[in-house]
Amino acid sequence: MNTQEQELVDLLEAVEITDVKDLVVFNDDFNTFDHVINTLIRVCKHTPEQAEQCTLLIHFKGKCTVRTGSYDQLNPMREAICDAGIDAKII
Repeated sequence: MNTQEQELVDLLEAVEITDVKDLVVFNDDFNTFDHVINTLIRVCKHTPEQAEQCTLLIHFKGKCTVRTGSYDQLNPMREAICDAGIDAKII
């Protein structure tokens, strides 16, 4: 591989790395802590401790990033969270 090809590979890898998105869950006044915790465990594969910490941040800060990744990785999770009646967006 010549120098120019290596530079292109490095550039493409850098673009892929910077294309990371956040799956953010927002607070509301009607979902219970248990419902949000159980949804994060089921959908995002959080541990109970992770899910509880995220739920507390959602409650007190208004939102929390619950997962990072590519849009294609996060979109099925966002859909499942929204299907559970919880507001989530990919940012």
